[in-house]
Amino acid sequence: QVQFVESGGGLVQPGGSLTLSCIVSGFNFTKYPMCWYRQAPGQELKLVAHITQAPSTTYYTDSVKGRFTISRDDAKNTLYLQMNSLKPEDSSVYYCNRLPGWTFPSWGQGTQVTVSS
Repeated sequence: QVQFVESGGGLVQPGGSLTLSCIVSGFNFTKYPMCWYRQAPGQELKLVAHITQAPSTTYYTDSVKGRFTISRDDAKNTLYLQMNSLKPEDSSVYYCNRLPGWTFPSWGQGTQVTVSS
C-alpha cells in the first residue's frame, strides 16, 4: 500500500522559512523521480519542484527558483523541501508524489503552509 505522509507546514511570516518532509512507503522510492506539488484554495494542483533518482538533478517552477530546495534521503525514504524567503503567494497545501502522469492515486493528507503577517 502506497503512502505519503507530509509534515512540516505551519504559519510563518513573509520572509520566513520552513522545511517540509514527506515519508514514503509502499514502493521502491529510490528508483523514481519525486515531486512536490501545491494547491491553493480554488486553484488546480501545481508542480513546484522535482528531483531525479541519484545522482539527483532538480527542477523548479519559476516562481520558487532561488528560494526553494528539493532534496531526498533514499536511506530514509524521505523527500524534503526547504523553503526560504516565503511569500504570501506560497500559501497552499503541499503534497508529494511521483512525476505528472506517474502519480499514485493515493495522495497523502498534505501539509498546510500559510504565509502571513
